[in-house]
Amino acid sequence: MLFGAVGTLISWSIISFGVIKFFKEMDIGSLEIGDFLAIGAIFAATDSVCTLQVLNQDETPLLYSLVFGEGVVNDATSVVLFNAIQSFDLTNTNHRIALEFIGSFLYLFLASTLLGVAVGLVSAYIIKTLYFGRHSTDREFALMMLMAYLSYIMAELFYLSGILTVFFCGIVMSHYTWHNVTESSRITSKHAFATLSFVCETFIFLHVGMDALDIETWKFVNDRPGTSIIVSSVLLALVMAGRAAFVFPLSFLSNLAHKSANEKISFRQQIIIWWAGLMRGAVSMALAYNQFTRAGHTQLRCNAIMITSTITVVLFSTVVFGLMTKPLIRFLLPNSKVTSAPSGSSSPKSITVPFLGSTQDSFEDSPKGVQQPSSIRALLTTPTHTVHYYWRKFDNAFMRPVFGGRGFVPFVPGSPAERSEHKLPQLQ
Repeated sequence: MLFGAVGTLISWSIISFGVIKFFKEMDIGSLEIGDFLAIGAIFAATDSVCTLQVLNQDETPLLYSLVFGEGVVNDATSVVLFNAIQSFDLTNTNHRIALEFIGSFLYLFLASTLLGVAVGLVSAYIIKTLYFGRHSTDREFALMMLMAYLSYIMAELFYLSGILTVFFCGIVMSHYTWHNVTESSRITSKHAFATLSFVCETFIFLHVGMDALDIETWKFVNDRPGTSIIVSSVLLALVMAGRAAFVFPLSFLSNLAHKSANEKISFRQQIIIWWAGLMRGAVSMALAYNQFTRAGHTQLRCNAIMITSTITVVLFSTVVFGLMTKPLIRFLLPNSKVTSAPSGSSSPKSITVPFLGSTQDSFEDSPKGVQQPSSIRALLTTPTHTVHYYWRKFDNAFMRPVFGGRGFVPFVPGSPAERSEHKLPQLQ
């Protein structure tokens, strides 16, 4: 949250201030203050998938969690910030407009989060109490998917952030709803969502590649190609400066709050976190087209320059920085294992097991005397922090008896879960 929310706001501020300073001197066109702030939100959105495919989840659990968590929260924060910018007329700014803008951002962020949590809890309660489709894996999986999609539809209906709403809805559903269905439905949903994720990611990069060959957009900058190159270079430099402006200071502050060496972020890990956020992807492309095109087309030269510069930054950062990620991690972390393909560390099993493993509830009630975790499973099954400890007590006492979860849902007769329970005494 520190990197994904606070860090994104810092990066947005630096990028916005930089483009205001440099682009006005370059005279690229009639861009207004709202456009400059939108550019900051566009290039504050990161794409850390490449780094996650290289990092080993078991060898560096803290680093993997930081990169993954920042990437998800960063996208949501960038989209919420972009929507807040578009909803205001920033041509004449004053203190009242600034306060209203901050209030709008906080409202979108908090309302989207609460809506996602509410829909997730409703889905858990419905499946646990009413047993819809309990006799059918197809109906159980369909109900889970439709409830998750309902959170996104409701967010768009109320002009909130759909990506933030569906993200928190997914967190709640993985903690409660996923445990309320039969074992066959769990396996089906796990592999189905992983497959859908892979297919959607492929289509996203295909769309980015097709946009890179949009002749209609590139012909507007044919007369002055150097301007587009300079704009892309300035944006890339601001992205790197914006990352450095919050990764290292916030890591320093985080290290001051932790006494254990296992919980501190080393300088080598800070460099990897900084590098992981240099890549730009589909979110930046989508926001750029939303801001600088009308119905997918642009007739203004300044807008065409921003579109082509965004495409250049996305392609350059993805290809060049992406290819250098694996050698960089090998150099900075020589003792850790580096995965060569998105196999084990990004498989559905490795995603769900640490959060939903069978040893999730086997922890001591006292937060004292707990050893430092050596893996993600130990990190999540051991209450190393007081907040986590008291949340688990509240969750076990009040939330899970109502909304379900592991250990609070009766087995269906003849289900695979019940058969496995009957086998345990025989094996013992």
